[in-house]
Amino acid sequence: MSQCLNPDCLLQNPSGSTNFCHECGNKLLLGDRYRSQKIIGQGGFGRTFLAVDEYKPSKPPCVIKQFYPQVQGTSSIQKAAELFELEAVRLEQLGKHSQIPELLAYFSQDERQYLVQEFIDGENLAQTLKSQGYFSETQIRNLLNNLLPVFEFIHSRQVIHRDIKPENIILMSNGQLVIVDFGAAKYATQTALAVTGTRIGTAGYTAPEQANGKPIHASDIYSLGVTCLCLLTQVEPIDLFDDSEFDWVWREHLKTSVSSELGQILDKMIQPAIKKRYQSATEILQALGTQSPQLSAQTPPPPPDSLKSAQGVDYTRLRDLLAAGKWKEADQETLNVMLKAARREKEGYFNKESIDNFPCDDLRTIDKLWVKYSQGRFGFSIQKKIWLEVGGKVDWETECKLGDRVGWRKGGSWLDTKNLTYNKQAPVGHLPRELCGWWGGFRGLGVKWRYGSSLASRTVSCKL
Repeated sequence: MSQCLNPDCLLQNPSGSTNFCHECGNKLLLGDRYRSQKIIGQGGFGRTFLAVDEYKPSKPPCVIKQFYPQVQGTSSIQKAAELFELEAVRLEQLGKHSQIPELLAYFSQDERQYLVQEFIDGENLAQTLKSQGYFSETQIRNLLNNLLPVFEFIHSRQVIHRDIKPENIILMSNGQLVIVDFGAAKYATQTALAVTGTRIGTAGYTAPEQANGKPIHASDIYSLGVTCLCLLTQVEPIDLFDDSEFDWVWREHLKTSVSSELGQILDKMIQPAIKKRYQSATEILQALGTQSPQLSAQTPPPPPDSLKSAQGVDYTRLRDLLAAGKWKEADQETLNVMLKAARREKEGYFNKESIDNFPCDDLRTIDKLWVKYSQGRFGFSIQKKIWLEVGGKVDWETECKLGDRVGWRKGGSWLDTKNLTYNKQAPVGHLPRELCGWWGGFRGLGVKWRYGSSLASRTVSCKL
């Protein structure tokens, strides 16, 4: 069968039909590759279709999401379109993970937006709760141990899901849990977290700070805690919280006993006050007595860092400094090795030409080291994403916006390198910075020209 994608038709065309709908003549193949078979979901923003990928011999199943908003008003439709595109951006940003659906394609056809992603075969936890009843303590512990490493992965890439709930967690036949629907996900830069934004999430599951438009990583932890309470009690969140006492009363609705240990962990996950809540998924795993896969001694050691250089530069010292968390020394060493790679050691500074032609292999090596040892907080590729968000231009205005976002400027003035923050509490993208002091041609004259934007532009051409 071939389900027509035209919202005004949706005819089920018989098997063996042509590549055009018998009723409206609309193309049946999306992107000349993906064939829709049937509608499996529908909501205010569009429809979801089960499809097959006809480019592959086995014709594996996949999912087509069609943006077809039912909301009214130009601003509402525009916001819905942004959220739809955002899901594709976040999935691409996260890359491959066995517990996150892989993005296969994102494009427009017939003036409509489409997102194609991996098909996850299973049922969501809301369906499981309805068919099998409340969860036991063992099931909740298994759920936390299964999902928290995924939270570590997502949050280490500065992404906040913002809509964790039973409907967005899929239980596969092999017992693996998959987190879906990243349409509400947010990229958590330091500046973005300090600015009130759009209120997104599902009522009852949303943390107070997220309801106020200021989500943080711990907001996802709050939502996961509420999800656990609903699975334990088979009761909606609104009935688990006593507004008059401003307190959770979930224990009154338990169908089975829960140990005081797990109860205390859940209580801390759902604390309205951020400072009283767990700040990371790793903290919860430790409280459960489960070693994080990222920290586990049983985890095979990662492959040695690739220290590739097109100019024969030795990056061993930079790697060792970063691994030791010596951020200031690593920042200075980054300048040293980049001058070597650019053949500008004698001059001791860069000019625009040396940045525009900086060896991509070396830029990639330096960036990977910074990103790896900062757990995704620092690096040229991180700065590039922020640069694109503030305009993506190589000019003074964009340079200033970039400086404001990553903490290189304060009160409209540029900070000297001695006044930077050399620890992981620094804003995302804050480091490396030592090399971005002046364009050397003006250094002797004391005229300060920053070139973070020029370097960010080079990371784009090098495809970092």
